[in-house]
Amino acid sequence: MNSATSENSLKNWTLLVVLTLIWGSSFILIKRGLEVFSPGEVGAYRMVAAASLLLPLSLPRIKNLSRTQVKNLLLAGLLGSFIPAFLFPLAQTQLSSSLTGVLNALTPLFVVLVGAVFFNTRITRRNALGLVIAFVGVIILVTYKEGGGWDSLAGINAYALFVIAACICYSFNLHVIKTRFTKLKSIEISSISLLMILPLALIYLFAGTQFSYKLVTHPHAWEALGYVTLLGMVGTATALILFNIMVKSASPFFASLVTYTIPIVAIMWGVLDGEVLLLGHYLGIAAVILGVWVGNRK
Repeated sequence: MNSATSENSLKNWTLLVVLTLIWGSSFILIKRGLEVFSPGEVGAYRMVAAASLLLPLSLPRIKNLSRTQVKNLLLAGLLGSFIPAFLFPLAQTQLSSSLTGVLNALTPLFVVLVGAVFFNTRITRRNALGLVIAFVGVIILVTYKEGGGWDSLAGINAYALFVIAACICYSFNLHVIKTRFTKLKSIEISSISLLMILPLALIYLFAGTQFSYKLVTHPHAWEALGYVTLLGMVGTATALILFNIMVKSASPFFASLVTYTIPIVAIMWGVLDGEVLLLGHYLGIAAVILGVWVGNRK
């Protein structure tokens, strides 16, 4: 196999590590933004910041697109950015940043299911074993309760369903990028898909929320705005470009593995912010790392 296209190439693994650090830090930034803004305001402004950063790249390129490509890019913008940007802050109104980051690791499971049902893809036994091991790690992290022992899945906060919905969106988007954008470059997919959803975000932000009023009246509004700006420009715009590069050079399965490693960074940030990390959490993290290794070793 050509080393340039191998799933285990240095390029793909480097992208995996960088995206882990960026996206693993996203949940603590959302948490900071929610100290002032509503979930909708955080989600909408995140999209505005991300799309605005990439305007110099998106505007010159949009005129060269076909109508079908525009429709597909709008779909990618909605599934890969817009809808999840609203779902994660909504979930974090009742979930810790650590747990939200952990639940995000369910994405590869849905990638497999969505691929098998809608995109006629297959998964190897090695990939499946890695998925199972990592998924066990996620279950441990989700169900381990303070004081020791494990709770039942029924004890999970219902707001976790918003994270699961976001994972399903990401799963569809992974396959959309892989199957419908063979002729577009990663930078075009990233920048124009965000441009497609920019009008929706602007209309909602300034016509449907108190965003502007809070900027003028809330004493910590500009500090929170800085966190969400960083979230949008780095955690969305920059990371999306890197992610689409990885999706086009690797498989959807490999690209989705970033959601297995994100919880490690998310939990570390949570601990630094006063959230509790217990023995069971360490066991879950170890299982996640083992699953990634098993699923991708040569």
